Parts: sequence; structure tokens; C-alpha cells
Amino acid sequence: MDLESDQIFRQIRQWRGQGRGVALATVVRTWGSSPRPAGSHLAVDSTGQFVGSVSGGCIEAAVIHEAQSVIGDGRPRRMRFGVSDEQAWEVGLACGGEVDVFVERVE
Repeated sequence: MDLESDQIFRQIRQWRGQGRGVALATVVRTWGSSPRPAGSHLAVDSTGQFVGSVSGGCIEAAVIHEAQSVIGDGRPRRMRFGVSDEQAWEVGLACGGEVDVFVERVE
């Protein structure tokens, strides 16, 4: 496990120890010039605090919002981001490419 992942999982344990709900987002697929490789993580707690990155800042706000929904309802989600007509003005990767992120609640 790399240093960044070790820090993320240490923070997850701390939040869980404090009784907070936690979700983990993981990059599961990239295409093109995605800024973070598959396996990158972002952890989010029920208050919206987060640690890690799944895109270097391009989509973090959308992933954090969805992670909080996952904490609430327990249903995992797979999110796809990229440059498209539907997403061009909402959220996308400034560098182009695509990234799929799987978000799950940590029990």
C-alpha cells in the first residue's frame, strides 16, 4: 500500500472510531488523459470532510456529494465523468478523457 492510501485508510479508521459515517470512492477505470490512475481513492465522512483525490480537483465536489448520499442510503454507485454534451457545463475533466469512480459505504 502506498503512503497516500495508508493515510486515507488511517483517516477512515479514525472517522469510524468517532462514529461517523464514511464512504470510499475508488477510480475503477480511466481513458485518455485522466489525472489520477485507477486505484486512486477519496474518502468522505458524513460531515463532508474528505481526504484523497480521484481527479486532482476536477470532479471531487460531485463525488463528495454522491458519497454523502451513499453514506445515507447504503447503496453503492458507479459514476462516469468525461467530456460530453450533457456534462460539459456541469462537471467534467478539464484535461479530457474519462474516469469511472465506484463509491461505497464503509461499514
